[in-house]
Amino acid sequence: MLLKNTYFRASAAAVLTSVLLALTSIAANAKPTQDFSSFIASLWPQAKAAGVSRKTFDTAFAGVKPDYSIPDLDIPGRPKIDNAGQAEFTKTAADYLSKPYLEKLGVEGKKFLAEHRTALERIEKLTGVDRYTLVAIWGRETAYGSYHPSKDAIQMLATLAYVGKRKERFHDELIAALVMLQKGIPRSDMKSSWAGAVGLTQAMPTEYLKFAIDGDGDGKIDIWRSVADALAFTAMQLKGKGWVPGARWGYEVIAPQHADCSLEGPPDTRPIADWVKMGFKKASGRPFTKAELASDAYLMMPAGAYGPAFLAAQNFRVIRLYNTSDLYALFVGNLGDRIRGGGDFVTPWASFAQPRTHTVAGIQARLQQLGYPMDKIDGKIGSNTRKQIGLYEKANGLSIDCWPSERVLAHVESQAAKR
Repeated sequence: MLLKNTYFRASAAAVLTSVLLALTSIAANAKPTQDFSSFIASLWPQAKAAGVSRKTFDTAFAGVKPDYSIPDLDIPGRPKIDNAGQAEFTKTAADYLSKPYLEKLGVEGKKFLAEHRTALERIEKLTGVDRYTLVAIWGRETAYGSYHPSKDAIQMLATLAYVGKRKERFHDELIAALVMLQKGIPRSDMKSSWAGAVGLTQAMPTEYLKFAIDGDGDGKIDIWRSVADALAFTAMQLKGKGWVPGARWGYEVIAPQHADCSLEGPPDTRPIADWVKMGFKKASGRPFTKAELASDAYLMMPAGAYGPAFLAAQNFRVIRLYNTSDLYALFVGNLGDRIRGGGDFVTPWASFAQPRTHTVAGIQARLQQLGYPMDKIDGKIGSNTRKQIGLYEKANGLSIDCWPSERVLAHVESQAAKR
C-alpha cells in the first residue's frame, strides 16, 4: 500500500524534536573571526545531542572547507556582491516568469501528470494538496528531475552556518543534515543547491526530518529517485503549513482606477467580497463564486504598477512558506494552472532593469529613518517594501508606482537629510 508513513513520520518527528532541543541549548552564533575548524569542532555537542555518532560527524566534515563564492554570506572586510543570490530576488518579474519557459514546463508537466496519475491521486487523497501544484513545484525546482544540483550540502550548510547572513537558521539545517547521514542517507545523495536544499523538489534537511514519508510503499524514503516519495514529501510539507484543500492559490485581477499598489500586502487581507465591492474583477472576466467571495485574500503586485495584480489567497501564502518569494509562489501557481489547462497572465509584465541591491537597501533604510515600518533592510523587493514606497509616494505627491527606483532613492534621501 502506498503512503505507509506512520513509522517513518513518528521516527522523524522524534529525531527533529531532539535536534531542536539540542540547538536551543547551545548558542548558535559563531564569531566571524573564529577559525573554521574551531567552528566545526564547536558543533559536536549539538550533533551528539541530536543522536549523531562521532564517526558520522568526523566523516561528514573530513576535508570540508568553506566555500566563500556562494551568495548570502557576511564576511568582515569583504565587499558585498550586489544582486547576488536567489533568482527570485535578482531577476525581474518578466525574466523570472519567462513565458517560453513556463509554456515548456506546462507541456512537460501534463505528461508527468499522466505518467504519475495513480501516485498523485493517492497523495491528493491523503493530504488534500492538488496534483497540479505538486507537479508544478517539481517542475520549478528541478525541471522534473532534469536539473541535478552539484554542490555538497554539508559544505554549503557549514559555510552558511559559519559566515552566512542567517547563521542560526543554517545551524539548524546543518545539524539536521548530519542527522540525515546518521539515519543512513548516502553522502552521494546529499547534493544540493548553494542553500543546501536536496531532492527532486529541493527541500531543506529540517523539512525532511519533519515531513518525509514513504510515498510508493517500498519501505524506504527516497526523495532523490522516487517521484512518489518526493511529491508525497512536498504534499506533507504544504499540508503542514496550512494548505486549504480544493481552494485556488489566487486570482489575477484588474484593479479599478481609483485603487493603487499601496494597498498591497498581507496586512490588508480581507474577504474577496470586499475587494469586489472596491471594484476589483477577475482578469479572466469570469465572476467569483460564492465560496471564493467568502475567502480571504490580499492584493499582490510583484512588479508594482508595471505588471499584473493578483488577489493572493491562503494557498499562495503556503507556497511562499515553501520558498519565501512572491515570484516563486506566482511561478508555481501559474505553472499549476497551465498543467491544469490554463494559460498565460492576462496583463503583460513590463521590461526594465532590476534595481540594484544597494538601491533597494538605501530606500528601505531611509524610509525606516522617516518613520515607515520597514522591518528589515535586506535589499530585497518584498511586498512591504513595495507598499511603503507606494505610501511614501502618495504622501509626497509623487506618481505612485510602488517601485524602488533611483528617482525614489533620491527623493527619500533628500527628505531624510532634512531630519
